[in-house]
Amino acid sequence: MFNIEKPSLDELPSLAQLRRSTLVALIAAVLILVAVVSPAEYGIDPTNAGRMLGLTEMGEIKQELYDEAERDQQHHGDDQSLNLIDGIISVFVSTAHAQEAWRDRITFTLEPGDSAEIKLVMDSGNQVLYDWTATGGKINFDLHAHGNGQSTTYEKGRGATKGNGTIKAEFEGEHGWFWRNRDKSTVTVMLNLNGDYSEIVRSE
Repeated sequence: MFNIEKPSLDELPSLAQLRRSTLVALIAAVLILVAVVSPAEYGIDPTNAGRMLGLTEMGEIKQELYDEAERDQQHHGDDQSLNLIDGIISVFVSTAHAQEAWRDRITFTLEPGDSAEIKLVMDSGNQVLYDWTATGGKINFDLHAHGNGQSTTYEKGRGATKGNGTIKAEFEGEHGWFWRNRDKSTVTVMLNLNGDYSEIVRSE
C-alpha cells in the first residue's frame, strides 16, 4: 500500500496567492468573454479582436437569424403544427405556380471559391419576379444594378441558401446578382425568372 505524505502548511498556497490566482482567472474570463464570446455569439466587438479573428461576422449572422426567427414566431404564433401544414401546402402551391409562370430557369454550379454573375437588362420601372435556391452548401450574394452612370444595391447576404422577391428597376441598365461560393463544398444554384427584361447577361 502506498503511503502519501501529508503536505506541510508551508507547501500549501497562501491566502494571498489564492486571491491572486482567482483574480487572474477572473480577468482571463472577462477578456475571453469580451474578445471571443461576445463577437462570436452577439456580433458585439468593442476590442475589434473578434473581427480580426473572423468571429464578429459569425455573431452578426447568428443575430440576423435569431431576429428573423423571432419575427416569424411573432407573425405566425405558437401553433407549430399549423405552421408546418401551411408551409407544406404553400410549397406545393408555389411550386405549381412556378412551373407555369417562370419565363427562364438558369442552373449553374460553383466550386469552392468560384463566383458567377447574372444580370438582366431592364428599362426604368420594369419589374422581375425571381426565386433562387442553393443546394450542397451556403453562398454569398449581392443583388445590385448599374447603368447610365448610376448604381444601387438591392440586397446582400452571407451564408444564404435561397432568395426570392421582386426587382423594380430604378433606372435603365443591368440588374442582377453576383454570387460567390465561400463554402468548402460545391454549390448548385437554380434561378427562376419572370418579368420585363430584354436580355440575360451571364459571366463566371
